[in-house]
Amino acid sequence: MSISPRKQTQQVLVGDVKVGGGAPIVVQSMTNTDTADIASTVQQIIELSMAGSELVRVTVNTEEAAKAVPEIRNQLDQKGFSVPIVGDFHFNGHKLLEKYPACAEALSKFRINPGNVGRGKNRDPQFQQMIEFACRYDKPVRIGVNGGSLDQSVLTRLLDENRKKANPQELPAITREAIVLSALESAAKAQEYGLGKDKIILSCKISNVQELISIYQDISERCDYALHLGLTEAGMGSKGIVSSSAALAVLMQQGIGDTIRISLTPEPGTARTKEVVVAQELLQTMGFRSFTPLVIACPGCGRTTSDYFQRLAQDIQAYLRDQMPIWKNKYHGVEEMEVAVMGCVVNGPGESKNANIGISLPGTGESPVAPVYEDGVKTVTLKGDKIAEEFQVLVEKYIESHYSAQ
Repeated sequence: MSISPRKQTQQVLVGDVKVGGGAPIVVQSMTNTDTADIASTVQQIIELSMAGSELVRVTVNTEEAAKAVPEIRNQLDQKGFSVPIVGDFHFNGHKLLEKYPACAEALSKFRINPGNVGRGKNRDPQFQQMIEFACRYDKPVRIGVNGGSLDQSVLTRLLDENRKKANPQELPAITREAIVLSALESAAKAQEYGLGKDKIILSCKISNVQELISIYQDISERCDYALHLGLTEAGMGSKGIVSSSAALAVLMQQGIGDTIRISLTPEPGTARTKEVVVAQELLQTMGFRSFTPLVIACPGCGRTTSDYFQRLAQDIQAYLRDQMPIWKNKYHGVEEMEVAVMGCVVNGPGESKNANIGISLPGTGESPVAPVYEDGVKTVTLKGDKIAEEFQVLVEKYIESHYSAQ
């Protein structure tokens, strides 16, 4: 199956990051620190940026958080991290932006939820106020509709209209339409209030995979705004990874989506950066972008009763990812390299030959030798207790000799 051409959308500039308009799909993430805790928030933004997040969103929910944002931006700049910060506003964003103009200036984008910008008669004036701040400070806006906080006025209106039809639709279909309409109508109002189309990104997030696919297919047909993809709450561990990958892979395969986030619930003790790694690996395995050399490793079987090859694959993968912040500015194209770490003679030599550099370790009962292949040719056979260390040296030498300095 071939990948559909990317749908042409309006390009939006967020800081110095291009979103939409044919630009590469952007990876973003969000902090889970208290934004008012400047030190912790700066540290987590740095970690997310180092992992590869190209946009980082922070909650701006209190006066303390709003006051902290300019200093967070200042400290990041001093440390050499230019990653754009996105301000996530709910309920009181119009008040915070009015009272703390330095917060508005420090942010690279505002995120507004139409369902949480105001209730009843306050909804439109407060939404307009947020958009006017975006215009004043020349900031793009993501209008992010969430199924869990859907603008009830839109849903109620559609339900009333549906009841009058000869063949009324089921509630799920009405809800999907309400989510899409909330985004489109809010974007239209934003443009009426003076915000250019090149300043608008839309998202329509829910947690159900099939519903999310249907919603984004619909909104993609009805507009050319840049689109941000993601589930509202993907879940924890493998469930979160599978849910996000299943939904986003289908949409991106169809050419839909300009920026993505994998909204994982962090497992206790797990780094926030995991969601960034998953997003990158999803884009790389589908062939959209390359971020770090890929390690190809066999799953193991009765022929590989030792865990030696698994530990070597893990070590090599960690080493390659750790080095990428340095290598990406030093070696052109290294992120497209493939490294094979195989566990026995069945597929080991073949997979190693197909990779840029690969090693075929001995399986149970096999001769304790490990041939290494570079560009399909066996270059050396490693033996002894230092195979892992010697192979890592060979990987380093391969990179130095095959990827030109930028």
